[in-house]
Amino acid sequence: MRRSPLGGAVALAWLSAAGTAWAGEPPARPVALDRTEVTVAAFAAFADRAGLRTAAERDGYGHDYAGGWQRRPGWHVRAPYGVPAAPDEPAVHVTWAEARAYCEAAGGRLPTAEEWRAAAYTEARPAPTDGFARGRTYPYPVGDTPEGLHIAEAGARRHAPVGSGRPGVNGLHHMGGNVWEWLADRRGGEALTAGGSWWYGAAQTRRDGLQWKEAAFHAVYIGFRCAHP
Repeated sequence: MRRSPLGGAVALAWLSAAGTAWAGEPPARPVALDRTEVTVAAFAAFADRAGLRTAAERDGYGHDYAGGWQRRPGWHVRAPYGVPAAPDEPAVHVTWAEARAYCEAAGGRLPTAEEWRAAAYTEARPAPTDGFARGRTYPYPVGDTPEGLHIAEAGARRHAPVGSGRPGVNGLHHMGGNVWEWLADRRGGEALTAGGSWWYGAAQTRRDGLQWKEAAFHAVYIGFRCAHP
């Protein structure tokens, strides 16, 4: 494991003979994914250095779903539920562009759908832990069943601290559940998100559960992690 310039833990998601990793077909260049979602503390430090006020902070509200999308005054990345966040909560209420800016400042970028799926479902470590088998592709980011996902079906009522719960495929945390994650892929004004969230069920954490969302949207359910070539 190495550290990103902004302090986020980074886990190798693909392995090559030289020790840089791959899953499935080796990419042209090795890629690593953050072991966890980006934290409030890391994003706030970046925003302070960059002089960035997020769209949610400027708008004065974040989005939550309760019988339709609701505007929640005072909800933003530093206060995802209207009160100051713990440092290890995932950074949410950020737009796609804000997530991309963070990753670029960290010397990385948002992962593509192909990269994210490879890391989330196909075990690539030479000596996997927690019962995973190298080279095997799993239906869920935590294995053969959704047990261990932080999702509504398991009783989740809000997001959990990053790195909590048992690690999944490739030792990554919360590739399924907890919060949706912005990906690099764009379609006009929309961007892909992956992994589902605590508000959803197991179906959204599967390989085919990716969803397009407005890239300018900010909500309590959407966070991100970075890829590091």
